[in-house]
Amino acid sequence: MSFKGKRLVVTGGGAAGFFCAVNAARMNPHLEVWLLEKTGKLLSKVKVSGGGRCNVTHNASDISYMAKRYPRGGNFVKKAFGQFFVPDTISWYGERGVKLKAEDDGRMFPVTDSSQTIIDCLLREADKYLVNIRTNVEVLALERRDNGGWKLTLSQGPAIEADFVCIAAGGYAQEGKFQWLKQIGHTVVPPAPSLFTFNMPGNPITQLMGVATDAIVKIAGTKLQQQGPLLITHWGMSGPAVLRLSAWGARELQDMQYTCTAIVNWLPSYNENSLREDWQSLRFELGKQKIYNKNPFQLPQRLWHFLLQQAGIGEELRWADVPAKEQNKLQKMLVAMEFPVKGKTTFKEEFVTCGGVTLSEIDPATMQSRIAPGLYFAGEVMDVDGVTGGFNFQHAWTSGFIAAKSISSI
Repeated sequence: MSFKGKRLVVTGGGAAGFFCAVNAARMNPHLEVWLLEKTGKLLSKVKVSGGGRCNVTHNASDISYMAKRYPRGGNFVKKAFGQFFVPDTISWYGERGVKLKAEDDGRMFPVTDSSQTIIDCLLREADKYLVNIRTNVEVLALERRDNGGWKLTLSQGPAIEADFVCIAAGGYAQEGKFQWLKQIGHTVVPPAPSLFTFNMPGNPITQLMGVATDAIVKIAGTKLQQQGPLLITHWGMSGPAVLRLSAWGARELQDMQYTCTAIVNWLPSYNENSLREDWQSLRFELGKQKIYNKNPFQLPQRLWHFLLQQAGIGEELRWADVPAKEQNKLQKMLVAMEFPVKGKTTFKEEFVTCGGVTLSEIDPATMQSRIAPGLYFAGEVMDVDGVTGGFNFQHAWTSGFIAAKSISSI
């Protein structure tokens, strides 16, 4: 490739890296853009997101609402979203023939329901604007040159020079992987897993795998609490309520070594007192009916039967005949059932980490390092992470776009 002027090297072939590379190349035709990916796969998280459909963004028109969905980095993304937000993402893809649709829970997907649509769009843009893509190449070291540019030492082949570097390397699971950024002078918040499910080995609740219901989940001894759909799995619990809890509690749960007690309220509209107050009228109204057959709370039938069994209530008992001891036990389980958590499992392949480069060292208006001019950041390598639902991808598009705009205008 002939040298067209200044050179930008983007490290990381994920959503943020691609968005930075293709937009920078499009906005400034005189810029030579390289994109380096350490693995053999490009856009691998895009591929698996949303069960292979790619949860591109979240259907939100309010920046403040959106910013509150980031356990870490909310104020940072709030500033950034002023430059490139959800409507801009929708327009950007729409102008390139990719129409997005919103589902009832706010998640947005391509109308094709295929992540390949997004991947193909980004690859077409890279091809159109002559982005030089190299796979199986990892950046081992970054060195400031006397002329203000950068020298990148690579895992294979000779070192390369760049006028600008955008780090879009994703979230590293181990702090040691950030060493090359620390050597430049950046501070790194130690990484911790986010967006994971709860393991409950040997717990009888796992017999109900596949059952989903709205619930409140708390972590005993903390202020952590989330409400939303809860999914029972063969290893424990998942679903949006658990995933959001894992994101907000990423640090505390790491400190607990993922061993804690989850308290589940299967009836979010009740607490112990209000349930006890309504119980007498329920007992009166349903007195002659078998409690197994009459579930007044609209709980999934398998879950209702499981709770009755756990409370020691027999199948033939009528509502009016449930002994006080078993009745109290059932009430407690309905609104505050305890489950020992021992370990976690990554949610599908959508592994997210919190932690990364400290945000005070990055300018949200340009994504440029405040420590090293000419160095930019995009995506999860920064200490920003969102809950599940398209928030992490929106941060990737936004930060990638802002970095591209800043670099291409110099």
